[in-house]
Amino acid sequence: MSEERGRLAAYWERQQERLDEVERKRALKLPAWRTRKRRRALSVLVLVGDLILIVGAALFHAQPPPLFVVCWFGGAVIAGSAQYLLRILTGKMSGGFSMRLDEREREWRHRVTYVSYQVLVALMLVAVIYGLVVSGTEDGGARGAMMGCALLVTGTTLSTVILGWSLPDDDPEDFEGVSPA
Repeated sequence: MSEERGRLAAYWERQQERLDEVERKRALKLPAWRTRKRRRALSVLVLVGDLILIVGAALFHAQPPPLFVVCWFGGAVIAGSAQYLLRILTGKMSGGFSMRLDEREREWRHRVTYVSYQVLVALMLVAVIYGLVVSGTEDGGARGAMMGCALLVTGTTLSTVILGWSLPDDDPEDFEGVSPA
């Protein structure tokens, strides 16, 4: 049993080292974008993409009209692209292991996670209410499921959006010798 535990601990340590290496490489990406202004612009873009997804879900019917397809996939591309960039700019606070963070980073992350969880719960209640309202209509189940998906995506992006909005500018000394990309 202890040999298996030792192998698992070694595997866990290798995984953490690999993720730390990925994070170190990611931390050097987009150094010119690591300002509060850029992160806030991306946060707004994620929210706009999420709202477009919600509008697309509200327009959903059995035969998807072109407006639904444009809203659904357009919102997904906008929100997904901005979320990807925002995850790079917020760094390990949005996706790393908690034990690898310092006290300040851990405190930021816990605060943001708590707030985004509360909002996610409220969004899921909205999804349930929407599902109940449209349940008697044609394709009510599918419409409720689409709205639930859109609100779930919105809720899961909130922690990174809040971090992107509230984090201060990065220290320029951290990027000395790194060419802007």
